[in-house]
Amino acid sequence: MGKLIDNCMKLGFGMMRLPRITEGGKEIIDIEQTKDMVDAFMKAGGKYVDTAFVYEGSEEATRKALVERYPRDAYYLATKLNASEFAAKDEQAAKDELRISLERTGAGYFDFYLLHALGRGNVEKYNNYGLWDYVRQLKEEGIVKHWGFSFHDTADFLDELLTEHPDAEFVQLQINYADWEDKDVQSRACYEVATKHGKPVIVMEPVKGGTLADPPESVRAAFAEVNEKASPASWAIRYVASLPNVMVVLSGMSNREQMADNLSFMENFVPLDEAESRAVDKAREALNAIDKIECTACRYCTPGCPMKINIPALFKAMNIYKVYGNLKRAKYSYRDNAGESPASVCIQCGQCEGACPQRLPIIELLQETAEALEG
Repeated sequence: MGKLIDNCMKLGFGMMRLPRITEGGKEIIDIEQTKDMVDAFMKAGGKYVDTAFVYEGSEEATRKALVERYPRDAYYLATKLNASEFAAKDEQAAKDELRISLERTGAGYFDFYLLHALGRGNVEKYNNYGLWDYVRQLKEEGIVKHWGFSFHDTADFLDELLTEHPDAEFVQLQINYADWEDKDVQSRACYEVATKHGKPVIVMEPVKGGTLADPPESVRAAFAEVNEKASPASWAIRYVASLPNVMVVLSGMSNREQMADNLSFMENFVPLDEAESRAVDKAREALNAIDKIECTACRYCTPGCPMKINIPALFKAMNIYKVYGNLKRAKYSYRDNAGESPASVCIQCGQCEGACPQRLPIIELLQETAEALEG
């Protein structure tokens, strides 16, 4: 398996959930805090930074916090081309994303360029727009050093794609201990397919949208039996970083404290030992015993919602009730995030379900959330 990065910490900085502040009545990315986080990351030996065309404000923030402040050869920069309807209305718009991403980041070229969030529901867009050949052309021109794709679907479909496109150099997969044996996400099976095809893996969602950073008490207890001082996030990230075919583990850190915690165990990374691996197995069993909404807050569902429902935030509130049984706190979180678009205004158009990488029954879950938390 070819080596695509050198002398690089296994932790990657995912620029998807950057810190935010309110300025002029509008919520924006906190550039100064992002700069501090980038500085700590780079000082610790981090190099791999991941953004995307559809991460609002992220590519510009990457320019200000990273590109304008560090030599171009000091880091690896990855971004993504998204051909889904909410991102590109036609083939030209999809191909224009590369130019726009270059303008936003000022990077000159991308070390890693990904076709974004592929699955059965959207792959025809990438096929019909000729985007596989397009990224190959970009590599020939030197605008892209390496190309691959991120993926949200079943292992058998991943096998089909890698068989059809054997020159893809890497694949980005959702892998975490909660989804390792999940029948929909299929983390383990997808990882094994990528390994079979000789493709190094970049891990996304190792902390499952932050949910594994604040797990239920039963999960914490499983970890505490082995190490009561280690953070829940450290268990999640070290678990996937210990997999031999994982090249980089992306962590979408949202503040300085999360960066400091991640660096504390990844700067000098040590794989899980046998006792720690057993603790993760017990934690998974405890987590699987709890009923909850498996939303990762990727926000793919929200741009096209005609009713402007903040679906991930409302599901997060519902999970406070489902996992912790705290109805008062759940209702407070719900009211704080619903605004003028509560779950009950859903018109059941279904666009959210078509965009959801987790294939959640969002309409049904919104109805459940409204019944539990409204009023």
